[in-house]
Amino acid sequence: MRSTTKRTYIVILLIVAFFGGLGFMLYSFITDGDTWVSNRANALIYSGGELTVAGTIYDRDGEVMVSTQGGKRTYNDSYNKRVSTLHVVGDSSGYIATGVQTLYRSNLIGYNFIDGIYKTLSSDEGIDIKLTIDADVCAEAYSAMNGKKGTVVVYNYQTGEVICMVSAPTYDPTNKPSDINTNTSGKYDGIYLNRAISGVFTPGSTFKVVTAVCAIENIPDIYSRSFTCTGKYKAGSGYVICNGVHGKVNFERALNVSCNSVFAQLANEVGKDKLTETVRALGFGKSVTISKAKTVRSTFDVSNSTKLDLGWAGIGQYTTLVNPCQMLMFMGAIANGGVAMTPYLVEESSEIIDQKSKQNTNIKLSAETAEKVKKLLRSNVKNYYSDNKFPNLEMCGKTGSAEVSNGKSHAWFVGFSQRSKFPYAIVVCLENGGIGYNDAIPVANKVMQKVLATQK
Repeated sequence: MRSTTKRTYIVILLIVAFFGGLGFMLYSFITDGDTWVSNRANALIYSGGELTVAGTIYDRDGEVMVSTQGGKRTYNDSYNKRVSTLHVVGDSSGYIATGVQTLYRSNLIGYNFIDGIYKTLSSDEGIDIKLTIDADVCAEAYSAMNGKKGTVVVYNYQTGEVICMVSAPTYDPTNKPSDINTNTSGKYDGIYLNRAISGVFTPGSTFKVVTAVCAIENIPDIYSRSFTCTGKYKAGSGYVICNGVHGKVNFERALNVSCNSVFAQLANEVGKDKLTETVRALGFGKSVTISKAKTVRSTFDVSNSTKLDLGWAGIGQYTTLVNPCQMLMFMGAIANGGVAMTPYLVEESSEIIDQKSKQNTNIKLSAETAEKVKKLLRSNVKNYYSDNKFPNLEMCGKTGSAEVSNGKSHAWFVGFSQRSKFPYAIVVCLENGGIGYNDAIPVANKVMQKVLATQK
């Protein structure tokens, strides 16, 4: 009797284990089936490690970026468009992890739970995807960068549509350099990295806009104050060296001339806790998902800083590193009355839910403060850089020349147009690219002029 009961329990346990395992397999099939099917080991859609069967990727105007022809992925005829859009479109081998061909490969091969990829294999085609980027604008940005490393990103700060996203160095996917993985000269460093999404850089003086926000919100008399710049600011045991001797200036003028002395002083006046609070409120330190690609987090830590360190942090030096897309969203929030829209790259597909942008709640900026900062950034262009640098654009912005230990400064420009019916923000970061005013502004103008031309 006992033996029969024991066997019964064993049988019941085996049945439970069987159905439990079956349920787990079914769950895994539902949740991970697309990943299994799109694995590069699948010889039905890959050959020699390269994707061979997938849908067409178009830019916003319907121009083909890559398609399948005769069992092979075929890219746009234009060299400049191929190289400038590579990091967004992605490569057929999946080396560029944030590229659409990698992140959306299960969509591109037309996988679904019922049919798998049967329809794709029978028709030799997959699901098509339309992007928000304009290939002509991207090509213009790549040309304007003139061989320098870095990134240029433009987006509509009211909708979140990314019009341009270029990262360099890059390469031609139809003629990949044979020494790309062995060259030691440094010209291919980070070539598979989309610097807009996966890069962080010392921000230099562009970060003074963050310090300005903190000052506006924590120093009641900031607009009536007068500051004196002697060419350096004593902070604790050392000095923050200024980029000039600016004499007596007010808050607005200090930002116009990018006075290190004033902004190092303001950083110490508000203190590390308030400055850190502002940095966090503006979303720095948090990742954002841009059409399945997660941005790397910006970093700001002054918890163990001295007064001198804090002074340097307030002007975008010290250990501060920012992600270009995070800075872009910050500019967009200023332009859009404090409302930051999350960028997106995938516009539509026959079987993909539209990747429409949502408000980025990581960035908390009041409409009142946004308006004040907008006026300061407009003053920078109008009263210091000159509107002649940006004809017909009514630009607001800030340059930066970020000092780094391993080469020339990073050249930055961040800003936006306040022209009616032209709601676009831009970030230009040229890695070891020189001076913001001399090197980044011309790039920003060329790209924004091209965007403007496409709107007519």
